[in-house]
Amino acid sequence: MLTELRRRLLEVLRSLWPLLGLICLLQIVLVQAPAALFIQFLAGSMLVILGLLLLFLGVDFGILPMGRFIGAEMPRKGSIALIISVGFAMGLATTIAEPDVLVLARQIDEISQKNIDGTTVLYVIGIGVALCTALAMARIVYGISLRLLLTCLLVSVILLSFLAPAAFVPLAYDAGSVTTGVLTAPVIIAVAVGLSSVLAGRSAVSDGFGLLGLASIGPIIAILIMGVILK
Repeated sequence: MLTELRRRLLEVLRSLWPLLGLICLLQIVLVQAPAALFIQFLAGSMLVILGLLLLFLGVDFGILPMGRFIGAEMPRKGSIALIISVGFAMGLATTIAEPDVLVLARQIDEISQKNIDGTTVLYVIGIGVALCTALAMARIVYGISLRLLLTCLLVSVILLSFLAPAAFVPLAYDAGSVTTGVLTAPVIIAVAVGLSSVLAGRSAVSDGFGLLGLASIGPIIAILIMGVILK
């Protein structure tokens, strides 16, 4: 346990030191923020390091093993409809709890002065991810070509980009970029890898991965459709 804790702490520090070092350098040579603000930044950085360390440990020890187990057990316990339904529920539940998505929803509330409701956007993004996660589960079960699905979805994105109001287009693409974060990605990948590992003729590599690419397109389409409806 201590070895794993040390390894994860080093990974977190290696990931964050370029950003923290750059901000410290800017503070020294360029911006000179007030001392109280810089101390607040340092304290916040320590909390971020601690939070990421605990998050990664929790994902490794609990979420990933359970996700793989759920994915592997679903074909033995239920029908294809159950597998797809669980994929939908997993996509929705993890997305509305995703820190990056919550931050985006708050930013939308503040910047738009509540003209665009952040909570509505949060659930629209969640539904978009959920639908594409369910689609990805169906792809694994039925062996549907990933290239075909991506082509159809990306063509839909391009067409909807011309139909949606201009304000919704950048919002949609930002929504697609924040959905597969530190919580959503490991859960969805774990379930998909677990599912593909027990199905005959399926590969945990070629079928278990690619799901995040599909999941990130879902919220783009969902937000663009929301824009078309509200237009």
